[in-house]
Amino acid sequence: MGDQLPITFQEYIKLPELGIDVSNISFNTLTLQSDKFICIREKTGAKEQVCIVDLEDTSKTFRRPITADSAIMNPENKIIALKAGRNLQVFNLEMKAKVKSCTMTDDVQFWRWITPFDIALVTETSVLHWSIEGTSSPVKQFDRHANLNGTQIIGYTTNAKMNWMALIGISAPQGRIVGSMQLYNKDRGASQPIEAHAAEFSEIRLEGAAQPTQVFAFASRGANGSKMHVVEIDHVEGNPVFQKRSVEMMFPAEAVNDFPVSMQAGPKYEVVYMVTKFGFIHVYDLETGACIFTNRISGDTVFVTARHENGIIAVNRKGQVLSVCVNEDTVIPYILQNTGNVELAFRMASRANLPGADQLYVQRFQQLMGQNQFNEAAKMAANSPRGMLRTENTINQLKHLQSAPGQLSPILQYFATILEKGELNRHESIELARPVLASNRKALLEKWLKEDKLECSEELGDIVHPHDATLALSVYLRANVPAKVVLCFAQSGQFDKIVLYCKKVGFTPEWVQLLMQIARVDGDKACDFALSLVKEDPPLITADQVVGVFSSQNLVQQTTRFLLDALKDNRESDAQLQTKLLELNLLNAPQVADAILGNGMFSHFDRAYIAQLAEKAGLYQRALELYDNLDDIKRVAVHTEVLDGEWLIGYFGNLSVGDSLAVLRQMLEHNRAQNMQVVVQAATKYSDLLGAQNIIEIFEDLQCNEGLYYYLGAVVNVTEDPAVVFKYIQAAVATGQIKEVERVVRDNNHYDAEKVKNYLKEAALPDQLPLIIVCDRYDYVHDLVLYLYSNGMAKYIEVYVQQVNPGRLPQVVGALLDVDCDESIVKSLISATPAQFSIADLVSEVEKRNRLKTLHRWLEAKASEGAQDTGLYNALAKIYIDSNYNPEKFLSSNKLYDPRVVGAYSEKRDPNLAFLAYSQGECDDELLRLTSENGMFKQQARYLIKRRDLSLWSKALSGDDQHALNPSHRRQLVDQVVSYALPEAEDPEEVSVCVKAFMAANLPQELIELLERIILEPTPFSNNNNLQNLLILTAVKVEPTRVADYIGRLNNFDAPDVAEICINNGLHEEAFNIYKRFEVNADAIGVLIDHVGSLDRAYEYAERCDQPDVWSRLGRAQLDGLRIKDAIDSYVRADDASNFGDVIAVATRAGKFDDLVRFLLMARKKVREPVIESELLFAYAKTERLTDLEDMLHGPNIAQVQKVGDRCYDEGLFEAARLLFQSVSNWARLASTLVRLGDYQAAVDCGRKANSTAV
Repeated sequence: MGDQLPITFQEYIKLPELGIDVSNISFNTLTLQSDKFICIREKTGAKEQVCIVDLEDTSKTFRRPITADSAIMNPENKIIALKAGRNLQVFNLEMKAKVKSCTMTDDVQFWRWITPFDIALVTETSVLHWSIEGTSSPVKQFDRHANLNGTQIIGYTTNAKMNWMALIGISAPQGRIVGSMQLYNKDRGASQPIEAHAAEFSEIRLEGAAQPTQVFAFASRGANGSKMHVVEIDHVEGNPVFQKRSVEMMFPAEAVNDFPVSMQAGPKYEVVYMVTKFGFIHVYDLETGACIFTNRISGDTVFVTARHENGIIAVNRKGQVLSVCVNEDTVIPYILQNTGNVELAFRMASRANLPGADQLYVQRFQQLMGQNQFNEAAKMAANSPRGMLRTENTINQLKHLQSAPGQLSPILQYFATILEKGELNRHESIELARPVLASNRKALLEKWLKEDKLECSEELGDIVHPHDATLALSVYLRANVPAKVVLCFAQSGQFDKIVLYCKKVGFTPEWVQLLMQIARVDGDKACDFALSLVKEDPPLITADQVVGVFSSQNLVQQTTRFLLDALKDNRESDAQLQTKLLELNLLNAPQVADAILGNGMFSHFDRAYIAQLAEKAGLYQRALELYDNLDDIKRVAVHTEVLDGEWLIGYFGNLSVGDSLAVLRQMLEHNRAQNMQVVVQAATKYSDLLGAQNIIEIFEDLQCNEGLYYYLGAVVNVTEDPAVVFKYIQAAVATGQIKEVERVVRDNNHYDAEKVKNYLKEAALPDQLPLIIVCDRYDYVHDLVLYLYSNGMAKYIEVYVQQVNPGRLPQVVGALLDVDCDESIVKSLISATPAQFSIADLVSEVEKRNRLKTLHRWLEAKASEGAQDTGLYNALAKIYIDSNYNPEKFLSSNKLYDPRVVGAYSEKRDPNLAFLAYSQGECDDELLRLTSENGMFKQQARYLIKRRDLSLWSKALSGDDQHALNPSHRRQLVDQVVSYALPEAEDPEEVSVCVKAFMAANLPQELIELLERIILEPTPFSNNNNLQNLLILTAVKVEPTRVADYIGRLNNFDAPDVAEICINNGLHEEAFNIYKRFEVNADAIGVLIDHVGSLDRAYEYAERCDQPDVWSRLGRAQLDGLRIKDAIDSYVRADDASNFGDVIAVATRAGKFDDLVRFLLMARKKVREPVIESELLFAYAKTERLTDLEDMLHGPNIAQVQKVGDRCYDEGLFEAARLLFQSVSNWARLASTLVRLGDYQAAVDCGRKANSTAV
């Protein structure tokens, strides 16, 4: 091939040179699944073996003694799949192990690897995928289409997601190679038959598209021409719509019988390679469909191909292994020079980064700049092949241009285009970083760095560093600038990374100088860095060197931190250093020393010496922690003004009981006012440990009564000792703390209530509230009322029920009534008490004493105020019932009383009042019991109708656990429902529920009785569709003899449904009458045919109706009964040709061709089917109506004339066969027919015509 060809062509090997016989190189013996291996089944005499050629190194070619019908190599690994009959096996040749196997139920006609893990299997009926992973069997993907029947399968391909699949086969009808393809979409489960010889799935990226566009290319060469098509599949929302491409394929004159055998995509260049049987290569651009190149690469038949990098690899009959790929250096010049398709050259150079269009790019860039199309120019420069326009000069031109309103500036458009598809170079990265950082959009730089969109350099890092040291560190790392990386690590405090980084890149800084440099800037970071250095093994710097550096910079705090870390193991050998460290901080930074001692880091320093320094520094807490001598402790502990109170209280827990008591006494003696609170708190906390008596003794000895009160007040809430609580109550009374007495008796649960009650009575307090609280809590209400009433303190009774606990009013009233208190006082007390008591309890207390009427007016007053208490209205109801004060009105109108309580109260007094109460409250169980026991069935029936509750109906009609079924009661209830209650109903829902209840109770006779009363007599529901349906259906099951009467009298039932049920129950005449009455004639005749079995009655009914669908139904039945003439008459009268297949079959078997002609003439007008017209021709022949036959042949028809002619010939109808063969110019068959007719001269002439035709 010449240097200027747009392809590179290479012959890899010649298989015969590897010892492979040419006879074993064919489609059936050689397989090529990828550009890695060729697999050949060799047969020499009786010896069979498989030869595997490694295309990467032919010296590694090897053979194995394997007998199989087919062998295919895995596209990536040394794994072979073998087929022997219906047995499939997969072996790993390197591991010498079986991977998987299976036995098919059908023969596998074609198979191939579609991924390194999946094999496609094509049987006569379906396509399956078989994974070599796991234990799964082959999984069917789709059924083969009929257009592939009788073809040789030569190819199968899928897209990357394997939701689109294409199966390709070829056949040779009439000497022409026809390609047939089935395209299947898994998502929709749909197939499309297409005439095609080869196909391929690929993807392209359209201009302006965010995602690649999936395309499907296929090629065919048919009788009407040769075309290559490219269509889009799985359109992505937001992408431009790809317009279908269809281009003519050019074949040389000498390749008349050539056709495509394979297509392979070149994704990088977005092209597709098509190879033909005669060895021609066609290269097409997928986006435009333009043909880039066509030429012959093999003089022998090419029968198998595979993808090879971005090209194609193929094998021909002579065993040549050839490859073709786009020549990146020449393809663009070739397109420009030979096709003149500038846009194609431009697009291809841009997307594949190819040379050859540089001058074109420069010219177009300058042209766009000159036309002020700056954004388009920026996009072009960004997309230029090999970055030829991505120069400093271009950037300088673009960054000074202004953008149109609402658009990106040209320079930003330039950068955005590059970032979308690739990365920026060094200069571009620097130029973009400056404006981005200036606009405070640092996050963009971080994003681009993570995506490797920027080329890092020291200069870029220097630009970023003032804005973000961490981001600059990332840049320095990528740019490999060790000195600045180390400095950034140090400045950001990432000292643990410095040493690791230096080791990794082999960089050794001067550690002391680096530490000094950091210390001058930031002492804390220097300390962190120093710690990291001394922890290395071996240390990179000594502790002395660190101290020296820090001392030179006067970094006392950092020195302390460094030594704290160095001494953290608390070794005894470091005792002197521990003492020195504490001394240093006690003298210079006492707060630091305080923290060190507080953390308990060290235990080997001089405790006495450090305690003295701590006391002098005012760190009394640390001094107390270190002192062991009691005198030292007593001397320091009195300084509560500077000691933390909580700590000091906790400190007493470390002392013995005797020392604690001594220190507490010393603190009170030293400064009672200052220290009393702490002493009380400590005494309270350690009361159990120190002993309450010992503590009380200290307070009493020092005459600290206030402290004693506070101490007892602190422990009274936690003690469970009744004596302590009682003593506290006495102390509170003695000190005049009456409110505290109230609180204790109210909140404390550990005092002796009887003892406290008696003490408070004797104490005669000016305020009786503590006594009231005790009596209220411990239910001494009766004693309290008697005490207060007898001692003339009635006002405290009012205080009790009005302020303390209004809920006790019922008991108070009961007690007052017991002591014969004046009724007016009781009424006044009740009226003045807040309504926070239980009216039911009040009523109960009064009712016990037979004084209920006392509350009458008060109850009515509360009711008029809108009170909602149920007990109130229960009491009023009882009063009205007993006094017969119009109780019916109250029970009917009031909704606030408890109907069960009032109903039960009324049952013995008046059952009607009880019924009224129960019905108002829907007390169903009580109401059923009451009405049944008292024979109130009319009321019961009306209640059930109004309630519309199926479960309640079930109790009444069927009984349950609470209500045993009494048949006589049920009969009386049914009579009342039918006679009175239901006829009175006006609500359809009431009727519906009642009917459902009777159905659920399985009372069909009663249900019919009920429905007849509702429907057959004038009621609002007489014309109800559902009820009429139910009446008829119930009669069908229970009283079939009534059905005919109901059908005649009712007119609003669902006729089709009811008729169907009648049929199912053997009531055929009733069903026929329903269909007949409602003029559903097709179903009516269906009953006569299918169920009554009378074709004569059916014919009479059809004559009366004279409807097409009726005649069609009759015709079907007559045909099934072999009454052929009658059936055809019926079909003709129906003008129905839909059953033409059965009519033709039955009439043909019976030889009824005269009748069949009539049917077919009618059918031909209705349906355009080849079988109808073919059978009409044959019927003409059988009835010797040759003139009609000849007229039909001369007119337009779609009959299968050749097949009809063959039938006529086979049945001896030679005259008809002559006419048929003559019409299709089948001279050979016509000659045979003429011989049969004895016309030998004409037969000779036809024979000559047959021989002169090339087949």
